[in-house]
Amino acid sequence: MQLSQTDGAGVRDGGACAPPLLRVEGLGLRFGGIRALADVSFSVARGVICGVIGPNGAGKTTLFNCLSRLYAPDEGEITFDDRCLRTVRAHEVPRLGIARTFQNVALFDRQSVRKNVEAGCFLQFGGRHVSALLRNRRGAEDRREVAACVEELVSFARLREVADVPVSQLSFGTRKRVELARALAMRPRMLLLDEPAAGLNHEEVEELLGWILEIRDRMGISVLLIEHHMNLVMRVSDQVVVLEFGRKIAEGTPDEVATHPDVVRAYLGGEP
Repeated sequence: MQLSQTDGAGVRDGGACAPPLLRVEGLGLRFGGIRALADVSFSVARGVICGVIGPNGAGKTTLFNCLSRLYAPDEGEITFDDRCLRTVRAHEVPRLGIARTFQNVALFDRQSVRKNVEAGCFLQFGGRHVSALLRNRRGAEDRREVAACVEELVSFARLREVADVPVSQLSFGTRKRVELARALAMRPRMLLLDEPAAGLNHEEVEELLGWILEIRDRMGISVLLIEHHMNLVMRVSDQVVVLEFGRKIAEGTPDEVATHPDVVRAYLGGEP
């Protein structure tokens, strides 16, 4: 895997006339009598960083769980690269080019950082698992490719000094970097980041901002970002979608959303 997979500027320029990479139309989901999502619609173009914000309980992670097929929506459609996701099973989503991180970090605690990142390389083997087990020449080539990918991502996420440490021994912020590296190892076309700045200090948030831009600009990966750190969202996003009580109340550029009356009311309880 090369960090400079794609010229991100070229991706964004082409996105103006190309169909959206992700399209969500009329998405709805109920949990018993609770309306978790209601008629949510938006689209994300190729090469775009889209922030999803809203108060606690707004439905942001529920939206991500629908996109990654952990939840099956009751209404609406989700289209990724012109393919409907309603019939796609959860384990098939990464093969389509969608990877994600979780609000509560999900890693193999007893395994090292390097082994956790390596787990994200599973898709790179295609159907060649037998070759890897038999240790023939094709398997050896696969292992070298995976090792190079892991080392590159360990370096990118500033994890080299702890590469052989079990992740259970690491701080929450470091574990988040491990999960990010593992998601990138899947070579996604869209990366879903669920509150990546949670638990990070100021310096780590600034570093995260740079990584997100590099993921888009150098790797050519579109990013959908859930985040409560408003300064980060407004600085890094091209597009912002605002949810409240499961409904979309605003969408636009960061400047447009920051002054939208419904957004001001939702966050501050008053008028702008």
